[in-house]
Amino acid sequence: MKFYKKLLIIFVAFLFVGHKTGKKSIYHKDWIDFNKNGVKDIYEDAKAPLEARVQNLISLMNVNEKTCQLTTLYGFARVLEDEMPNDKWKKRVWKDGIANIDEHLNTIWNQEKTHTKYAYPYSTHAEAINTVQKWFVEETRLGIPVDFTNEGVHGLCHERATPLPAPIGIGSTWNKNLVRKAGEIVGREAKALGYSNVYAPILDVARDQRWGRVLECYGEEPFHISEMGKQMTLGIQSQGVASTLKHFAVYSIPKGARDGDARTDPHVAPREMFQLHLYPFQKVIKEAAPMGIMSSYNDYDGVPITASKYFLTDLLRQKFGFNGYVVSDSEAVEYVSEKHRVAKDYKEAVRQVIEAGLNVRTTFRTPESFIEPLRELIAEGAVSINTIDERVADVLRVKFRLGLFDNPYVENPKDADKLVHTNEDQAFSKQINRESLVLLKNENNTLPLNIDNLDNILVTGPLANEVSFTYSRYGPAFNPSVSVFEGIKQYAGNKANVVFEKGCDIVDPNWPGSEIIPTPLSVKEQADIDAAVKKAKQSDVIIAVVGEDEKRVGETKSRTSLGLPGRQFQLVQALYATGKPVVLVLINGQPLTINWENKFLPAILEAWFPSTAAGEVIAETLFGDYNPGGKLSVTFPKAVGQIPLNFPYKPGSQAGQPGAGPNGYGNTRVLGPLYPFGYGLSYTTFEYSDLVVTPTIIKAQANVNVSFKVKNTGHRAGDEIVQLYIKDEVSSVTTYESVLRGFERVPLKPGETKTINFTLQPDDLAIFDKNMNWTVEPGYFEVLVGSSSEDIKLKKQFKVVAVDE
Repeated sequence: MKFYKKLLIIFVAFLFVGHKTGKKSIYHKDWIDFNKNGVKDIYEDAKAPLEARVQNLISLMNVNEKTCQLTTLYGFARVLEDEMPNDKWKKRVWKDGIANIDEHLNTIWNQEKTHTKYAYPYSTHAEAINTVQKWFVEETRLGIPVDFTNEGVHGLCHERATPLPAPIGIGSTWNKNLVRKAGEIVGREAKALGYSNVYAPILDVARDQRWGRVLECYGEEPFHISEMGKQMTLGIQSQGVASTLKHFAVYSIPKGARDGDARTDPHVAPREMFQLHLYPFQKVIKEAAPMGIMSSYNDYDGVPITASKYFLTDLLRQKFGFNGYVVSDSEAVEYVSEKHRVAKDYKEAVRQVIEAGLNVRTTFRTPESFIEPLRELIAEGAVSINTIDERVADVLRVKFRLGLFDNPYVENPKDADKLVHTNEDQAFSKQINRESLVLLKNENNTLPLNIDNLDNILVTGPLANEVSFTYSRYGPAFNPSVSVFEGIKQYAGNKANVVFEKGCDIVDPNWPGSEIIPTPLSVKEQADIDAAVKKAKQSDVIIAVVGEDEKRVGETKSRTSLGLPGRQFQLVQALYATGKPVVLVLINGQPLTINWENKFLPAILEAWFPSTAAGEVIAETLFGDYNPGGKLSVTFPKAVGQIPLNFPYKPGSQAGQPGAGPNGYGNTRVLGPLYPFGYGLSYTTFEYSDLVVTPTIIKAQANVNVSFKVKNTGHRAGDEIVQLYIKDEVSSVTTYESVLRGFERVPLKPGETKTINFTLQPDDLAIFDKNMNWTVEPGYFEVLVGSSSEDIKLKKQFKVVAVDE
């Protein structure tokens, strides 16, 4: 057995080094001679302590090598011109190494320049990454391995990897176990393909529904986001791959939701910043220990985050305990001088971000553009070499933790073909799509539809026979995708005649201007709507698939209005006027102000941006093979004029207006949400009972146990998402009306009852006090249990007493 093991090691060494006459192999039985000196240095010794390895390597590095560990080389067709190493690389700055290479050979679905033969089959990519890694190990002086990074918020951003729905859909599942599994799949596929670092999850708190990247957030409530993000992080890192959280910090609420060229000026008070926007980062860092953070390109109160020592060092490392490395979001460094104008030039911006605590500049520019000014700053004495050593140490520490100095290569590239997007993964992809669906309205049990009672079905709307929304810039490319029309047609088979009519385009030619200055329908637009109406009159039911596509929502695509864009509203009204039942299926990336639709249409299903199984899972749900159980993780406002309108909120901040009394002069505005946070219907019904809270009197550092029962009182199996909220009755500073502090997705058969248990810990009761510290204050707390933030079923009090009571 030992003989065969030794033979295997020799074979692997030969595989990576090749047969080069007269060149001594650097690959030994239990170590790699990265610096080619024939001696096992401390950094090459897998048994040496981590810190000793880091410091030993830094002591051997020159300034050129150190600065190369502080920037990203974007992969093929982004910055890197070559798919594979070549002789020209010896003349580029990365001849001395590089911190990471991002998105190399991954293929992005809508960017043809990135398409490459090395992405698929999967084993081809693993072998290609090994070839690139081999160049850095063998051809640079110290052989420091590369950290290969990639995006992963919709599933791994790689050709034909397992697709996931948009994060807002993942958030709507409220299923922690499912999200953990999603993270494990992303991590496993990354590892098999040669990526060692995944840029996920996004922990931004989506508080302005107009913002384009609501699509990419789990929701608006910090506890919910942190629980989802924690599971994704744990899942990714369980596979030996780093998870890099983004975007730190206060990124998701640009003034007036203006994004793109703006990207500045979030209006958030300090206490709100800690309680809402920093809460998920602090919690996930504490409970999941991510190895990466992406710093955002916005400012906070006039100071760019990426140039802020307070954010990147004082808060992130010293207060929150982060011990990985920080990469910049694209152009965050450049914006310090170009947009924020707090540096006289770009070189000064480089100095500021390095001093603040940034480790790696990441953007679509050459590494030289950062390394050269940084070297000048060091030579001039403007940046201390000790500061450089600290920044480099953070990067190297992660590389050691990832095992890159012990096993820098994908050990078995051929295994990637068995490990990426398996049949089990495909089944999982469908399941997470199913669980992301939220039933918003179901008047008179319109849904589920009975296929046996239908002869003619019209599937209409601009998104009915479209699949572009199933793909993402940050997700897998080229997986087969099924449109809603095709899914319903396949489901119906020979049982019903299913026809399609588009009805209108997603937007009209004058959009978005037409949202504020309406224009009459053109002759063609009227004809398109008339064609859909004609088929509607011949149908038993109309399924209208409307909303937004990837060109209308996403990064740098914030909106002014939240109504259905283009002529879609006129189409829906015309369909309703036929008198036939209209089932609305929403494809969208942010809450929409569908007031008329909610008032008049009998059934509405929220699908968000599903992935490639869109048509199949929506058809299953509409016809009752699946019972939707998702809940909203964002508030749906009735109008943009109500924004900000979110959960949690301060007492009275979202209240009504007095109609009488000394200050009562009548109502002058629309009040309340269309659908509140945590809302979602089911094809069955649930009953809550037997709330028990113990003990009812505690000291500040004690736990509180909460239990209750939930029963499926209907005739179908279904999932209920039970939600636990806490209300602090009296506090030293004004705090939120209530906060989410527990949730669980509970599957229940008809008539089945389950007992649900939660444990409230001291952190769950803490508020950010007058001294800006998290504190559990004495007083009464109320436990609120229900099926949404507004539909509370059970209540009970407990008391926190002072230590000396």
